[in-house]
Amino acid sequence: METVRTQEKRGPLAGIKVVEFAGIGPGPFCGMLLADMGAEVTLLERAGGTFASQLFGGGRKAVANRGKKSLCIDLKSPEARPLVHKLIADADVLIEGFRPGVMERLGFGPDECLALNPRLIYGRMTGWGQDGPLAPRAGHDANYAALAGVLDSGRRHGGAPWAPPTLVGDMGGGGLVLAWGIACALLETQRSGQGQVIDAAMCEGAALLAHGLFNLDALGEWQGQCAIDSSAPFYDVYACADGLWLSVCPLEPQFYATFIQRLGLADDPDFSGAQYDTTRWPAMKRRLTAIFCGQPRIYWEKLFADSDDCVWPVLTMKEATEHPHNQARQAFIDIAGVRQPAPAPRLSRTPASVSNPPPLLGEHTQERLATLGLSAAEITRLVALGAVSLARPSSGD
Repeated sequence: METVRTQEKRGPLAGIKVVEFAGIGPGPFCGMLLADMGAEVTLLERAGGTFASQLFGGGRKAVANRGKKSLCIDLKSPEARPLVHKLIADADVLIEGFRPGVMERLGFGPDECLALNPRLIYGRMTGWGQDGPLAPRAGHDANYAALAGVLDSGRRHGGAPWAPPTLVGDMGGGGLVLAWGIACALLETQRSGQGQVIDAAMCEGAALLAHGLFNLDALGEWQGQCAIDSSAPFYDVYACADGLWLSVCPLEPQFYATFIQRLGLADDPDFSGAQYDTTRWPAMKRRLTAIFCGQPRIYWEKLFADSDDCVWPVLTMKEATEHPHNQARQAFIDIAGVRQPAPAPRLSRTPASVSNPPPLLGEHTQERLATLGLSAAEITRLVALGAVSLARPSSGD
């Protein structure tokens, strides 16, 4: 497992300066994506941390903060406002994830910030968007996916709706879509010289991720007679004799043909020539359930190891980090004792990297304020007033 040390910023976004207002979920993930690609991300955190630091751990354990620098500051302090304005005036990107209106009340709304810095890309991350009847309402990942019509698609056929936590609304529909919007806006501002505001809503991002499912629904091919909604016997998960699981997905006819041949079912009337005969699917699924639960997972892994039959083990997160393919690709790295996914995707000439481990709360307060031209005496005065805070060893190292 590779251990990441502090290194010089590089990557396609080297030289891009980002100010991130600390939050939870998609905002920090967006900032992490930008930092992985070389952006200099200054994280504005408040003393005591956030709910995110309580939920996911703070300091070195906060994976989403890798590659960032922490400036601990009281945004409500009159002494703090001009400091934040200086940071924003020198930034290329701002990321915030508060409810609509909060940044305006703090004095850091888009009108004020774009007046300070007309080239600024102002990224706003919310669940429901900046306007509309639900804009001021609270929510979480599954709520946004639910209202987008996406959570329902996560059900096993005939079962209760669900989806892997945080992936559809928060990270995919939220942070990833916001990062995509920021990348597009950065490219455009090179031509126009003007900044703009990005209104990224997790509900809308979740719907965007599900465009293919909406396509199937429009064709009348969703839920019940769909090859990928868990109703088909050849696109499902099956329990093995040891209680472990397999993902079985020989969707294409050529893969299905070799799949049933390997199982000795090529001449079985329930399977031969019946792949898309939906009337046979329940019987086929019962047969496959019985077959796969007759042997441990390792047996099936070896049986299908050299095939394109699309049969693969369902790995735990720990198993995933130890899989030979993931190790060969160095798909996971170790930072401050935490195993985590490596930066992605891979760029050939300007590769992404993690420049430093997640910072302690306020670890870079003094450094960042010094870059704004503040003297040591001025920084000491601000600390005494409570406008800013410095890192303490007990804050999560």
